[in-house]
Amino acid sequence: MAALVLMSSHAGAQETATPVVSIASLEAVTVEAPMVSARALESVASVCKRISDKLASVAYQECVELQLQYSGHRSVEDIPLLIKEYPPLGRRQPQARILLVGGTHGDELAAISIVFKWMQTLEKHHSGLFHWRINPLMNPDGALRNKHSRTNANGVDLNRNFATPDSGVDAALEYWRVKTKQSARRYPGPFPLSEPETTWLFQEIRDFKPDVIIAVHAPYSLVDYDAPDRRNAPRKLGHLYKNLMGTYPGSLGNYAGVHLGVPVVTLELPHAGIMPTNSQINRLWTDLVRWLVRNT
Repeated sequence: MAALVLMSSHAGAQETATPVVSIASLEAVTVEAPMVSARALESVASVCKRISDKLASVAYQECVELQLQYSGHRSVEDIPLLIKEYPPLGRRQPQARILLVGGTHGDELAAISIVFKWMQTLEKHHSGLFHWRINPLMNPDGALRNKHSRTNANGVDLNRNFATPDSGVDAALEYWRVKTKQSARRYPGPFPLSEPETTWLFQEIRDFKPDVIIAVHAPYSLVDYDAPDRRNAPRKLGHLYKNLMGTYPGSLGNYAGVHLGVPVVTLELPHAGIMPTNSQINRLWTDLVRWLVRNT
């Protein structure tokens, strides 16, 4: 049986955020020092409690035992953005650096839960073949509120808030106005990297220098791929088949995959609120790792 991932959650505080990033030019992005809230930093255990209260498929003890770390960045509502690193082992040189991100959209709960399941796999079987950095929940404000939402606490679609250097600073806003008819679910923010969550991922890409980025979403049931050369796109990963959706102004695929040339593999699970079966979860992971072995 596939597991439902939705449960009740705590309501987050409603606060506003000060923009922390400005675009100096189309070729150079200047990251300003973020505003630090006077609120005490919430503990990792507390965040785990809120995640387990929301997601039936992530137990509190399971989350705590992963020993997630504070990334140094917080969401709009001051929830710590957490990471887990599976570094090189001993003197073994890893084949590639892989950045894995879940929960970009707060209403795609299965995309959060499956990343926790894959971390459990790495806890047992990390061989050092790859150097992993993992963020299971990029948008905690959207996911952990009582009525979860696609956008963050500022009402911004984080997957439309990245820079689109070749198209101009206002490309995402123009696309939103004209193509989406100002859909509230797809608002890209006032300017690229206006949100603390996308600022974190921007800096993570810059500093970690991943060879591949894996982003988990739902519910389109497909594999998407953004890179300068799309011929290496996975044809099939587990029960998901390739269906290249194209790139959008402000999307991670456009920024990292097209502009930076870092391949972005996007896994779109079939359901936002229903987990794949255990066998599907395991097959997705196995096929993903095999693709990484062949293509990095």
